[in-house]
Amino acid sequence: MYYIISEIGSDVITWSDKNQISIVIRNLTSNALKFTPENGTIKIGANEKVNHWEIWIKDTGIGLPEEAINKIFNKNETFTTYGTNNEKGTGLGLVLCKEMVENNDGEIWVDSVLGEGTCFYFSVPKFNEHQHNG
Repeated sequence: MYYIISEIGSDVITWSDKNQISIVIRNLTSNALKFTPENGTIKIGANEKVNHWEIWIKDTGIGLPEEAINKIFNKNETFTTYGTNNEKGTGLGLVLCKEMVENNDGEIWVDSVLGEGTCFYFSVPKFNEHQHNG
């Protein structure tokens, strides 16, 4: 069993491709589940910034070594990792997440501490009426 807690309010409205950002959130959540031991916690939230939302997915998992952090978003540096139940991961999902976030005028980054957990962040522009009305 895992504890998944959403702290995203109904006021978080972005100007982004719904399908691409949905894939990003699903992939980051799937990774959090893969690398978090039984009874761990995964939280999803958003921080409001001036022109964008900073979405984050934080887990209480195994964390990432520094060498992995330097490679995970680089399409020329694929590597294999194993989850807490020995699931194999190639890192290709994170490369695709980076591409989709950048397609939506955002950035993606990660903070991690070995043995304590990982937090992935990505930014997406805020929705505003001027964009919507053209």
